[in-house]
Parts: sequence; structure tokens; C-alpha cells
Amino acid sequence: MPRLQDAFMTLTGHAPDGVWSAPGRVNLIGEHTDYNGGLALPIALPHRTRCAASPREDDLLRIHSLQDDSSVEVRIDDVAEGHPAGWTAYVAGVVWALRKDGNAVRGLDVVVDGQVPLGAGLSSSAALECAVAAAASDLFGLGLLDSSDGRRVLAAACQRAENDIAGAPTGGMDQAAAMHCTERHALRLDCLDGTTEQVPFDLTSHDVVLLVTDTRASHALADGQYGARRESCEQAAEILGVETLREVVGRPLDETLALLPDEVLRRRTRHVVTEIARVDEVVSSLREGDLAAVGRTFVASHESLRDDYEVSCTELDLVVDTAMAHGALGSRMTGGGFGGSAISLVPAADVDRVTAAIEDAFAAAHLTPPSSFPVTASAPAHRD
Repeated sequence: MPRLQDAFMTLTGHAPDGVWSAPGRVNLIGEHTDYNGGLALPIALPHRTRCAASPREDDLLRIHSLQDDSSVEVRIDDVAEGHPAGWTAYVAGVVWALRKDGNAVRGLDVVVDGQVPLGAGLSSSAALECAVAAAASDLFGLGLLDSSDGRRVLAAACQRAENDIAGAPTGGMDQAAAMHCTERHALRLDCLDGTTEQVPFDLTSHDVVLLVTDTRASHALADGQYGARRESCEQAAEILGVETLREVVGRPLDETLALLPDEVLRRRTRHVVTEIARVDEVVSSLREGDLAAVGRTFVASHESLRDDYEVSCTELDLVVDTAMAHGALGSRMTGGGFGGSAISLVPAADVDRVTAAIEDAFAAAHLTPPSSFPVTASAPAHRD
């Protein structure tokens, strides 16, 4: 943190008013369900993005990153889709969205230190947005960090920044996770009404580890593939006469799918409906302490994402297949897909063996070496 504060001092000539941080997230299950009004079950990562910040008397946003030593200046009223470009859209977009919602916010000096792996499907963008939102709430006296409802307002502003300014048509799961997750718990998030429930998630008593593998495969949500999946779901919902695919959960699945005119829409819908059900299967299994059942549901989720939703890739499939062949209880891709990370439930005694096997499999396939690391369920956005 001294490096962050020193950089702020160099940029502005004074110390920051404070430092705020927000976590990346891993979604245990419930993929591509958030924009369909479904369920998700994320945890917050120990990896966090921090921002040192101070308010300004004008409307200028001065934004600097320790990761690439770059700076951008933009006025709040000039923020628009695609402007500013790149990672600074996530920062400027948050302040813009808070003002659009009627909050009395002004300019900020912000220096960012992002320690959530970029492009790994671990929601580095939401961590950045939520750290800035937390800072803005405190610095401008909004008080939104102090209650669950206030945090929901901040998460919505962060999602709007990502959708409207950064141009990524994501759902709200990532921002909700960064704002609401707690230590040693997973968050059952109902994306239809925004309600949350804390589900105990402490694997140490079972001698099991949640292993994240960053495949280092390219991962981008604004390149059209993610948006195409979302459009397919919206088209299916319109044909079925509902606002979101969540509303067909509980209907006979075969009869619902028969109403859709082509195989692609049927596969996309089948994934969403069955994935929503899998979230509560995992919640029940966690409450019962049945990690073997959790693992089986992980694998079913990955197969659905691979075959019906078609968002997996060679690297993600290789992690899952290798982990399962070397003793994992379960393994699946996590995040939007097309690259990024996979997660595996691994007996603690087997972590080194599974990690080495994944590395060897990537080497044999002449793929970029992956990075695997254990994670625990951690804390939400807060002032450091």
C-alpha cells in the first residue's frame, strides 16, 4: 500500500483521503444466468483491486494505474460509451453512473493498483468498478456502503458503467459479488429480484481446496461472443412469452424447448434452465457437507457450458479433464468463458499433484503455461 500512496502523492502533490478495495470473484456455479434473471453462487477472492482517492472541487477525473503507469483525464459530463477508452472506462463510468442516478458526486483523483489477474475470468473489471464506487460513496458522503440496500445501489451503478460506458453487455453478478460476498461464505444471488443469501463455504474442515487455474487463454467479453449468447436468450424469452428465461424454470423442459424454432435456441435455453437448477443443488450439497455431490454438479455444469452454451475452449476443457483424471472431486470453467479460468475441488493432499498434472498437460499440448492457485472465500468492497 505505501507504493500506492506514494504514487498518489507524486500525481497530486498530497496524500490521498483514503484507500478502498474490492475483490475479484469466482463463481462456484450459475454461469450465464445473471442476465436471464437466474441464480448464481459466487465467492469473493482474496485478490483485490485498490484505489487511493481524493475528491476534487471540479468535475475532472484524473485516473492513474500502477500496472501500466498510464494516466487519463476526463470530465464527468464528457463520459460516454467508448470515452474514455480502455480500462479507464470502468473508473469514469462509475462516477458518471452515480451522477446519472442523482447523487452529488464531483471529480476525483484516483490511483489504481489492480491485483486481480487480468483477462482470467475473475472479474477484474468489477473489482475496479466497485473499489471506485466504494471510494466515491465515502468521499461524497453517500453512505451507500453502510447497508445492503446501499451496496445494491452501488453494484447497479457499476453494472451500468460496464454496460453503457465500457460496452460489455454483462449481467450484474460480478458487481453484486464484489459488494455483498463475505468471508467463509458463498453468495446465493437471485438475479431476478436482487436478493442475497449467505451460504457457508469453508472447505478446510473437509480437507478440500478450491483450486483456480488461469489458463492464460485470451478472454474478452466485449468481442461479440458474449453479446451473441445474451441475444439468443432474449430471443428465446420473447418467443416463449416471458421477460427472462428464469420464468420458464419449473415448466416441463422438453415441452418448453419444443416451442423454440431452432437447435441453437434450444441448446442455449436448456443450459440456462438446467444451470439455474444446479445452483440450488450445490447450495443444498454445501449445507449437507456433501462435497462429492458438489463436484458432480460442477462437472455437469461444465458439460452444459461446453456443449449447449458453447463458451468453453481447448484450455478450459484440458484443465477439467486433467483435474478429474488426477483426483479432483469436480471441475468446471468459471466466468464468461472463451478463455479465462477453471475451478477444481481438490483434496488438500492432492493439490500439488493436480497442479503439476495440469502444467504437464498444457506443456504436452504446446499451450501457454497456466497459473494455478488456491483461494478462500473473502471479504467484500470496503475502506482499507
